[in-house]
Amino acid sequence: MSNEKVYNMAFAKVYPLLIAKAEKKGRTRDEVLSVTAWLTGYTHEQIESALASDLTYGDFFRQAPALNPSRTLITGTVCGVRVENVEEPLMREMRYLDKLVDELAKGKPMDKILRG
Repeated sequence: MSNEKVYNMAFAKVYPLLIAKAEKKGRTRDEVLSVTAWLTGYTHEQIESALASDLTYGDFFRQAPALNPSRTLITGTVCGVRVENVEEPLMREMRYLDKLVDELAKGKPMDKILRG
């Protein structure tokens, strides 16, 4: 799948899949909202509002209020791709969120996930 196709997907279609992944492993929607807020600077309410809009997944990241400077500490693989090696900046931001949700699903404590 091309990057542009991913960028143009509806945020309201993609994000519930991340929530479902975490919930399937016993984590909560609020925890997914928290890692997303930590990464992007959105509030929980702003994320919920984005879910009710026609915002694209790419625009969700492009319009992020304050990308967390500590996000560059996120390393590891998602779907066999090392997040720190993703060259396209927008795709790297998306992979960071994928990695945070993966860590949630694997039972990692929130303070470790949020690089605290």
